[in-house]
Amino acid sequence: MKTLFIVAVLALIVWNLGAGLYYMVVDKGTTNRTVNALTKRIALSVALILLVIAGIATGVLQPHDVHRG
Repeated sequence: MKTLFIVAVLALIVWNLGAGLYYMVVDKGTTNRTVNALTKRIALSVALILLVIAGIATGVLQPHDVHRG
């Protein structure tokens, strides 16, 4: 369930990135739709990073143990 949530948020981030590109090409700078889409993308990215940090800090998420050697 945790992985599904993270993948869904990543899909929303990519969707908003694509929407920003589409609005940039179609609107040619006449509206604020590009800025709004990219602002949502940044907000989702920051929220996801903070949720992952909180999940690791509380023990809900377990980071992979990378063995060096």
